[in-house]
Amino acid sequence: MEGLSEEQAESPRELSVKSHQVTHVKDDSHQTLFVCSECLKGFCSKQGLLTHMVIHKGEKPFLCSECLKGFRRKQTLVEHMRIHTREKPFQCSECLKGFRSKKDLLSHMRIHTGEKPFQCSECLKGFCSKQGLLTHMVIHTGEKPFQCSECLKGFRSKKDLLSHMRIHTGEKPFQCSECLKRFRRKHHLLRHMRIHTGEKPFQCSECHQGFSKSYLLVRHKKDHPEKTFPMCKVA
Repeated sequence: MEGLSEEQAESPRELSVKSHQVTHVKDDSHQTLFVCSECLKGFCSKQGLLTHMVIHKGEKPFLCSECLKGFRRKQTLVEHMRIHTREKPFQCSECLKGFRSKKDLLSHMRIHTGEKPFQCSECLKGFCSKQGLLTHMVIHTGEKPFQCSECLKGFRSKKDLLSHMRIHTGEKPFQCSECLKRFRRKHHLLRHMRIHTGEKPFQCSECHQGFSKSYLLVRHKKDHPEKTFPMCKVA
């Protein structure tokens, strides 16, 4: 057709194909990449690109059959389902503790290796995980973003909020294996277990008498009124 440029002479289908081909480029190793048209991130497969695109669309097509929570990726749903099934297939080789995902296991392993790659910009304290750092940062900001729906009290972390909510629900998930008494918090159970184990980690620095609870040591210190002794906990 005379008077038309080469681009104008192309059919709508040809233009569509040319536009689509922009998403296929070669990297340095001559491997075909599928490129996101929104953020230009590259993927090795078409499925990888399609999975990524739901981030921009806001879609969460993978629904949990238990709580109906939606997820962008099928793998994220699989990991979430373990909350309901209580499955923990990833086990620490050091302490045998189980985890729902490989990511959680790798984060936990830093406890044993001593690695703390996440550092607070305010006090330079290091943390094993990014979530640990974020939880810590509210100490500096004073922020309490997690609010109880019952009494509106604010908390620094989701973990603290969930623990607090048991006051309203009456839930006591931590049970003593000896006497079956139940507790709202894990550290309350651990403290209670000293009754059965006879452990007395709080020791008087003057007479070396041991106590199972810190307040018992404070009360005992009154037997040494002439001196002030620091409270010492046996390692």
